[in-house]
Amino acid sequence: MRTQAVTDHVAVVCEDAQHFASRRHCHPQAQLIYAITGVVSVTTANGTWVVPPSRAVWVPAGVEHDTQSRAAVQFRSLLIDSTEAKGLPDVCTAIEVTPLLRELILRLVAVAGTPDRTEFSRAVTQLLLLELATRPIEPLSLPTPGHVQLALFCDKIRGRPAASVSLEQAARALHMSRASFMRLFQRETGMSFLRWRQQARLLHALSLLAEGQSILNAALACGYDSPSAFSAMFRRVLGKSPSEYFAT
Repeated sequence: MRTQAVTDHVAVVCEDAQHFASRRHCHPQAQLIYAITGVVSVTTANGTWVVPPSRAVWVPAGVEHDTQSRAAVQFRSLLIDSTEAKGLPDVCTAIEVTPLLRELILRLVAVAGTPDRTEFSRAVTQLLLLELATRPIEPLSLPTPGHVQLALFCDKIRGRPAASVSLEQAARALHMSRASFMRLFQRETGMSFLRWRQQARLLHALSLLAEGQSILNAALACGYDSPSAFSAMFRRVLGKSPSEYFAT
């Protein structure tokens, strides 16, 4: 991993690896984590964000997190002192990487370590921060319950995305009534169990699709009976079909 200063307020972190996993850590600056190729997942105490090359993760300053890739990845992160910036998220979030935002990230990477380009770098940074502030939040996160037994149960669900687990089966697994389980799950994650399971499947599918697997393989690996059913869910949540999403 290489870290280079761009200006007094921005540094870039570059990593090209066949497989990458960092330990839990935090930065005094905010971090924008972007993969040129491959899929990156970012996990905090509150949840996990999974992003393909068309998206990035914003991690506010001081938030403990770890970063992982399941396969080969090239990622470029920006460490940004955002104390004077306005309109930026104060929680972890996934954002769309527009063509402009992508070129601004890569331009800062290209000029890292060249002091004679400081004024240019500052101008690029200001434009990048303005672009970040206008990006809508992407629904690419999966909340982690604070309840210990429920968190362990959710880990099992994430590890078996194709498994069909009903609400009744989930409640029995935690020795609860259906109603008690539903209330606990909503309180701990902010969403229903069925919605959370769908989100877990979606994030797993994003990783598979970004690795080049077919829509059919991704659908079957995530428990869908047909590519059409999977694509309908994908479009309903993300507003685009899988092929349209990865063409952006």
